[in-house]
Amino acid sequence: MPIVQVNMMSGRTADQKEKMIRKVTDAVMEAIDAPEQNVTVIINEIPKSEFGIGGLSADKQGR
Repeated sequence: MPIVQVNMMSGRTADQKEKMIRKVTDAVMEAIDAPEQNVTVIINEIPKSEFGIGGLSADKQGR
């Protein structure tokens, strides 16, 4: 059973996350011939204050 974890900054809409889940699932199915019902996608949303890029939090960078 393939399990894909996606770490990303919080702030995406439910529709955006649903679209990503669909596309990641499709990619895994195509890449390793996995049945759809066996593909699990886990989204870990990280607050912008806890996401550092280039030495600053994403909050401080206005992302």
